This record gives sequence, C-alpha cells and structure tokens, in this order.
Amino acid sequence: MSRHPRSESGLSSQVGRTFASFAVANYTRYFIGSMVSNMGLWMGRTAQDWMVLTQLTDHSSTALGYVTALQFLPIAVLAPVMGAIADRWPKYNLLYISQSLLAANALVLWILDAAGVIQLWHVMAIAFFQGVISALDNPVRQAFVPEMVPMRLVPNAIGLNSTQFNAARLLGPGIGGLLIAAVGVPACLLINALSFAAVIGSLVMMDRRRLTPSPPRRGKGAVREGIRYVRVRPDILVPMVIVFMLGTFGMNFQITNALMATKVFGKGAGEYGLLGSIMAVGTLAAALLAARRSHPRLRTLIIPLLGFAILTAVLGTARSYLIYAITLVPVGLCALTVMISANATVQMASDPEVRGRVMALYMAIFMGGTPIGAPIIGWVGDAWGPRWTLLIGSIATAATAIGVLAFIRFHDGMRAVLQRGWPPRVALVHRQD
Repeated sequence: MSRHPRSESGLSSQVGRTFASFAVANYTRYFIGSMVSNMGLWMGRTAQDWMVLTQLTDHSSTALGYVTALQFLPIAVLAPVMGAIADRWPKYNLLYISQSLLAANALVLWILDAAGVIQLWHVMAIAFFQGVISALDNPVRQAFVPEMVPMRLVPNAIGLNSTQFNAARLLGPGIGGLLIAAVGVPACLLINALSFAAVIGSLVMMDRRRLTPSPPRRGKGAVREGIRYVRVRPDILVPMVIVFMLGTFGMNFQITNALMATKVFGKGAGEYGLLGSIMAVGTLAAALLAARRSHPRLRTLIIPLLGFAILTAVLGTARSYLIYAITLVPVGLCALTVMISANATVQMASDPEVRGRVMALYMAIFMGGTPIGAPIIGWVGDAWGPRWTLLIGSIATAATAIGVLAFIRFHDGMRAVLQRGWPPRVALVHRQD
C-alpha cells in the first residue's frame, strides 16, 4: 500500500520536491559532471579577467569589455543557425562534440600563458572561438534537459542546473583568486581545461536508452520557422526582452566587480575573486528556491527585476568594500530568480520540435546582448568611473520592469491572470481567441 504524501513530514516533503530530478540516474550523472566543469570554468574566467586587467593591460576596463564582447558576439550572430542544428541532430552527440571543443580551446589558452607568449589578441581570438562553440553548446544544453527528465520535472531540473552552476560559481572565483595569489594564473587556466573531462565523462556513463530525444526537424526553412514561431508568441517574447535588458546592462559583473575591487576599493586578486563567491551565495539560494517551484510565475519575473534595479543602485553608491560585498548577496538572488523564471517560462511554453531553435534565440538574446553592453559598460568605466557601470544597469533594468508592465496592460495578446490561493499569484498567459 502506497503512503499518502501528507503522511510525510513537511521538511522531507520540501526536500523531496527540491531534489526530485535526482531520481533520474542520467540527470544525476550530468548534474555532477556539469558542476565539476563549471567550477573549473569560473576559476578560468577569474584568471582570464585578472590576466587581462593586470598582466596584459594597465587595468583597462575597455580591453576587458572587448574580450567579454568577443566571447558573446558569436552567440548573437550564429544563434538561429545553431538552433536549427540543435533541432536537426541528436543533442547528445552535439553536446559531446561542443564540450570537447571547449576543452581544447581552454587548453590552448593555458599553453600560451604557461609558455609566456600570451598577448591580448590571443585572448581575444580564443574568447571569440569560445563564443562560436558556445553558440551551439548553449541551446543544446538547454534543450537536452527535457530529454533526460519527464516534462513535469523540467522546472525542477532547470532549478537544479542553476543550483550546480551557482554552487560552482560560489566556490570557483574564491578558489581561483586564492590560486592566482599563491601560484599564478596558469594553474587556474589548466584546471579549467581539465575540468571538461567531468562533463564528457558523465555523457559517456549515461544510459542512452532512457533518453527521450525530440523528433528531428528535417528539410529547409528551419531558421525562418523558429523565428516566426517566437514572433507570434508574446508570452515567450516578454521573458526574452527582460533577459536581454538584464544581460546587456545589468549582468556585467565580470567588469563591474573587477573595477570596483581594484579601482574603487584598492583590493587584490583574492578580494576580487571573493566578490564572485559572495554574490553566488544569493544566486545559489535563488536556484534552490526555483527548484521547488512547479511552474514559473509573472511575479517571479517582475518583482525580482525591480529588486535588482534598486539593489544595483545601492552597489553603485556603496562607500566600502564590506557594504558592496554584502549587497551582492541579494543582488545575486534577484538576478538569478529572474533568469531561472524566464528560462523555465520559455522552455515550457515551447513545443518540443522547435525547442532547440527557441532556446537558441533565447540564449542569443540573453548572452548576445553582452557584445553590446560590455563595450559600453567598459567605456563608461573609463570615462565616468566604475560606479556608473552599476548605475547604468540599475536605470536600464528599472525602465524594463516598468515597460513590461505597461506592455502587459495594453497589449491585446497578453493578459495577467490572478489565481486563487494565498499568497495571491499572478500568471502571464497568451490570450487565446
């Protein structure tokens, strides 16, 4: 006789709901491999940014902005084509190829730095090639989740993915900063290159018979079909607009944290790396909360976006390193809550046969905004000072929240529905004729 769910304690019930996707063995393997790889990735990013600022330039935020832009530019340009590829070919195979190429790219960066021949244009070229590979890797990884778990667990799996990503982000920059101070940049770059073996190993260990691949899309016109699909779906477009503005003007902490730590507060590599770890405390909390939600809500998009705008203004006016660091915790919580809710909304609203193309467009809009925002933020840092790199983001994201609310109010294709229960819940839905 099966136990009734209400016979379980409240705590065990909540824990079970938070980690429900771990009942799927393939997903558990992927989760562990991705977390190890992402930890190395954050260590590598910390080392790369520190190398650009202190080794290859004289603390030039403009140069760092260009490196960041080149890393994300291909994602914006190639997304429609890469999304069509993701829907046409098996995602398992594509993920194996993209992760192997990313590992090779990271290894080249380590070799150049360890040999003492690294130059700024090398970093820019490697960052650009990483962006090309990521243009394929991102939509494939996003669309691969529903192939590992049933659709009812997709929001939970997305939340747990964000948990492991931000757990790695919690540890990676801090460890990276300490390693830079102790043994130098090359050690972090090597660890990043080797860490890709973990996620590749998790793919090798998967039971492919238990995957549920989406039907492949054959024939011509796949790119145009994906764009047309998104264009007539305001319930998908609204989250995309939100993440575009957040990613373009708000989520530039690779630049802003580095500038605030070095130029405003006069700190070194250890304190800079620590800022990333402190911010990840908030993002990790947001990811765990998101894993418990059965369905994304409109309020988990708008309210955290407004909170991000207000708290980013506090960051921009912080008078001490301590205040800045503490404020990063709720900033991270608000930012990741928006991103996870938008991601889950778009994935669950998309039909399986177009999900790869939709997620490619989503990632292009989110991450592809960085080539626009990063050089602007870098120039603002040099021209107006580091604090304005944060205040610009605050103004832009506040305007976005207000604009989205106005759009929902007046657009015929959208409506906000007040749902029963306490606390009251408001859902964003596509109005049907």
